[in-house]
Amino acid sequence: MTYRVCFVCTGNICRSPMAESVFRARMEEAGLDGLVEVDSAGTGGWHEGDPADPRTVSVLEANGYGSIHAARQFQASWFSRLDLVIALDADHVKALRRLAPTTADVEKIRLLRSYDPAAGDDLDVPDPYYGGMDGFEECLALVESASPGLLTAIREQVEGRVA
Repeated sequence: MTYRVCFVCTGNICRSPMAESVFRARMEEAGLDGLVEVDSAGTGGWHEGDPADPRTVSVLEANGYGSIHAARQFQASWFSRLDLVIALDADHVKALRRLAPTTADVEKIRLLRSYDPAAGDDLDVPDPYYGGMDGFEECLALVESASPGLLTAIREQVEGRVA
């Protein structure tokens, strides 16, 4: 049974596609790519069908990650097929909670940086859209820092299903 994870940011062209690409690479490295499906979406539909922001693509490619992407808007009906919904900031959590049809669906929502023990109380991944390349590089660093903890949590869930 496939474990499904969706990363969510605002427009699905910066943070969430970056997290999707990084985490997909981590799943492949861990040998879980056949057991875990990773995708992303936005809380809004402004960029639906658009590729990732060129700055996102540039930072991903410079660091050895893939960058094929088309933006889409998160739909409430997706909760039923998802195991985990990873928000990139607190506003995304609020938007997703409003969409969640059930209490069980609300429980699927987590902040990405909650998986990074070094994050402290600052669990938001800042939106790099209105800034320069340094914001995109910071975004990548934050996503990469949270990835080991998220990988461990998902591995436990996947192994629990297989056992």
